[in-house]
Amino acid sequence: MMKITGSIVSAEAVWDHVTMADRELAFKAGDVIKVLDASNKDWWWGQIDDEEGWFPASFVRLWVNQEENTAAETVEGASPSPSEVQNGHADASPSSSDCLCQPAQDRDQMRANIINEIMSTERHYIKHLKDICEGYFRQCKKRRDMFNDDQLRVIFGNIEDIYRFQMGFVRDLEKQYNTEEPHLSEIGPCFLEHQDGFWIYSEYCNNHVDACMELSRLMKDGRYQQFFEACRLVQQMIDIAIDGFLLTPVQKICKYPLQLAELLKYTVQEHSDYRYVAAALAVMRNVTQQINERKRRLENIEKIAQWQASVLDWEGDDILDRSSELVYTGEMSWIYQPYGRSQTRVFFLFDHQMVLCKKDLIRRDILYYKGRINMDRYNVVDAVDGRDDDFNVSVKNAFKLSNKDSDEIHIFLAKKLEEKLRWLRGFHEERKMVQEDEKIGFEISEYQKRQAAMTVRRMTKQKGHRSVPPGYPPPMDPMNPGQYLVGDSMEQSEFEFPEPERCKSPFWQSFSRLTPFRK
Repeated sequence: MMKITGSIVSAEAVWDHVTMADRELAFKAGDVIKVLDASNKDWWWGQIDDEEGWFPASFVRLWVNQEENTAAETVEGASPSPSEVQNGHADASPSSSDCLCQPAQDRDQMRANIINEIMSTERHYIKHLKDICEGYFRQCKKRRDMFNDDQLRVIFGNIEDIYRFQMGFVRDLEKQYNTEEPHLSEIGPCFLEHQDGFWIYSEYCNNHVDACMELSRLMKDGRYQQFFEACRLVQQMIDIAIDGFLLTPVQKICKYPLQLAELLKYTVQEHSDYRYVAAALAVMRNVTQQINERKRRLENIEKIAQWQASVLDWEGDDILDRSSELVYTGEMSWIYQPYGRSQTRVFFLFDHQMVLCKKDLIRRDILYYKGRINMDRYNVVDAVDGRDDDFNVSVKNAFKLSNKDSDEIHIFLAKKLEEKLRWLRGFHEERKMVQEDEKIGFEISEYQKRQAAMTVRRMTKQKGHRSVPPGYPPPMDPMNPGQYLVGDSMEQSEFEFPEPERCKSPFWQSFSRLTPFRK
């Protein structure tokens, strides 16, 4: 039996939870769940009446009752402390030592139970994907009077690609499943063989917020409510709204690391599947981590659009047409062939491009657009202190950008060696980011660009004047990425930079925090 010490910890559901396996806890918005185990930050173990199971932590708000019969305090996004919640389920989160101390027969049975749960979950999930594709998506495509292509793309994303991928994954998983002795099943290699395919979830997960917004807008019209309900009844789907079904892929990709971690705990090292499960766990954790990173970047594009609107005399394409991340920024001297005259500019290094700006002579917090450099066409070359042969000038703390297709060269002179090294690290991070984006197919959708632009226009219109450009802060530190904090606070860098005398713009402070927290 489960025991709880300290205060009673309950949670109120804020979303419907569609279950995909017997060990998941189904509930609707408004239900109260007793939290038994919150050791995993994404999935908690809870109880409603006599039913227990896993549920996503992000679906609930906690009620922490310090004493009986006291008013409940609602805490959003909080987790109960170890003193508030004790593990109330023996199988929910077993430790490695517990596993080793158990008899071999018990370990085999537990591993068989987990394998059976994974297989059951996958079969349920395929049914959900089929219902979405056939029950909703295909019916919506027939109603051109109600849905255009852009709306369908926003609402359903790449759900059909996920369905096709998952069908192939489950077929291979079934081949690895030992029906007579499930604990002998070797499913780890199946995850590794399909690891590249799981990246398609990244596009879907980060489109999900836009899908919810579009559905919310449509549901204000009674016609759409009736249409979606009719689709559900015809397909004989369970009594959950369409947004609940569309959430299942997000739930699924987040649950894989949890299932694999639990499987690994009950897999002895001598088992033929052990090293494959361990590798699969690392792969799926990396997938979910990258999905979260991509989500963070998409949440920042509005601030990047706002920054561009603040730069005067902007020319050419919008920054969001090619870029989605501010990697590094700083002020340097710059010499460009064939002119050879040194100029001081403020440089903003984004993925794929570097933007050049000039400070206003009087209002030093005003920035003017002066051009950009396409980073895809240039190599970064370190420059030795002394006389430079290309420019016939004496240089110190310098580096060059050399065009891959022509003789064009730019040379940049930092004030200090530490600053030069940070820039070189920044260029390395920019290329690494571009390669990772190409690998997972990351890009900002036209819908997301339009939404960011509309928000900036609305903010500008409300102010009644053009946005005031941000103040110029000291550069951040790509050489020590562990110091980055994406949030409301920023740790001190390894190297200290002098602060400007004037008061900095709050907007600029928030924009400067767009540099990534990269491990």
